[in-house]
Amino acid sequence: MKKHNIVKKFFAVAAAAALSLSLCACNNGTTTSSDGPDVTVGGSSEPNSGKTYKAAIIKLTDHPSLDEIAQAIERQLDKLAADNGITIEHTTTSGQGDETTLKQLADQAIADQVDVIIPVATAAAKISALAAEDTKTPVVFAAVSYPDEESVALTGIDYVTGTSDALNTRFIIDMMLAQNPELKKVGLLYSLSEDNSIRPIAEAKEYLTEKGIPYSEQTANSNDEVIAAAAALAAEGVDAIFTPTDNKIAVAELAIYQSLIDAGIPHYTGADSFVRNGAFATCGVNYTELGGRTADLAYEALTKGMDGLEDYYLMDGGIITVNTETAAGLNADYSMFKDMGTLVEVQTTED
Repeated sequence: MKKHNIVKKFFAVAAAAALSLSLCACNNGTTTSSDGPDVTVGGSSEPNSGKTYKAAIIKLTDHPSLDEIAQAIERQLDKLAADNGITIEHTTTSGQGDETTLKQLADQAIADQVDVIIPVATAAAKISALAAEDTKTPVVFAAVSYPDEESVALTGIDYVTGTSDALNTRFIIDMMLAQNPELKKVGLLYSLSEDNSIRPIAEAKEYLTEKGIPYSEQTANSNDEVIAAAAALAAEGVDAIFTPTDNKIAVAELAIYQSLIDAGIPHYTGADSFVRNGAFATCGVNYTELGGRTADLAYEALTKGMDGLEDYYLMDGGIITVNTETAAGLNADYSMFKDMGTLVEVQTTED
């Protein structure tokens, strides 16, 4: 594996033609590419035909985005196994947001001599990479927003690769301004314990300062703290709230969305799972697609090894998701988003 930070992007081939224009709006300002590992499907004449492999999928915790990713990984692993005449035995576990539990799960995967560990989210990936340090068991992470962040340090490791769901934070703030040109103050709601939040919160502060828009921060690490933090931002009279792909806040979204609607505050977030749980809008990646691509990488690592795989692969965004029930509760017009990307409308699903 190359040790320098080369970021490749790839997206679903079937959707590429339809989305090619809109994807440019909501990614990180770079052109898209379908580069990625070659995955052979449809035929069992490969040298690996008939072999059995073991994969351990380890989620940081249980919530809709991570569940969606894990389920997509499972489905794609099953498809790849069937198409290529091999067996991939996989188990999925959850660390329930606890680092001690995550370490136990990763250590158990090593003890079970799995052929690949697939951690979902940053903390799970960091702990899995450390657990595999001696055995060099391939670690193929999913949804690590900033693998090259100093506090994350998942790049330049020969046995580690994966997918990134990094946000285009500036674009999400541009969505706020397009929806409300009179935006006067923005709330930033996140957890200090989430590595995923470090860079986008810094980017949000920088961009809001450039725009001359004041902001207020509230941090939280538990459901009760998230509820209190959201209430504090509402009491300050912020016009909108931004939360990145923060797992702590995601778990608590169902507990705060109605109070934010009642306060007339749209909540812009880093993933569509927030929006399905009541937040107003997001622009980001498709997590089913991300899970499938992560499984492709895992298959590559299993059958061909890690040579030639990059440090990580950045998934393209371009999907603007709006909760229509929340929009109605806020009396918020979102028609302008149709000109900014591919618009997907959802309703609140309490899962």
